[in-house]
Amino acid sequence: MKLLFAALLLLPLFALAQDCTLKKETNSFTHETRLTTGFMPFNSTLLSIDANSTDIDFFFSINQAGDAKCFDDASTAVIVFEGTRSKTTFRNSGSMNCEGLFHFTFKNSTATPYALKRLATQKVSTITFNGSNKGITVITLSDEQKQSLMDWAGCIAKEAPTLKK
Repeated sequence: MKLLFAALLLLPLFALAQDCTLKKETNSFTHETRLTTGFMPFNSTLLSIDANSTDIDFFFSINQAGDAKCFDDASTAVIVFEGTRSKTTFRNSGSMNCEGLFHFTFKNSTATPYALKRLATQKVSTITFNGSNKGITVITLSDEQKQSLMDWAGCIAKEAPTLKK
């Protein structure tokens, strides 16, 4: 009877557990495993979060009404967190392009980087992309998009260290 009672008390904790259903892919040449969320829609932007043994990559594809969004290594993404005036700035770590593709990366290590922890524990209200052609794109997230981004960042932060060799 005590075991049944203890199991019933723990049931709500299992309901709060994150459902991390990341896609696992293996490179056919290097045989390296990679985790990915796949592309998730955020208004007119797509986001994919990928992790391998060395990096965790946030990959944005911005497509707004046919405007050419150009990004180079000096382009930035400013993330503003909900409920605070706090923000974090990331530089584009991808190649120079005018297709609206923006990357920022974290090193995959056994200790989760602080900025990634923050993305996994605090909701993001807006992301502002500053391009090389002086184009500014502001993406305002809905409540469910905020939760989704926080959940996926948490899943990647939890699972990525398992890829370390």
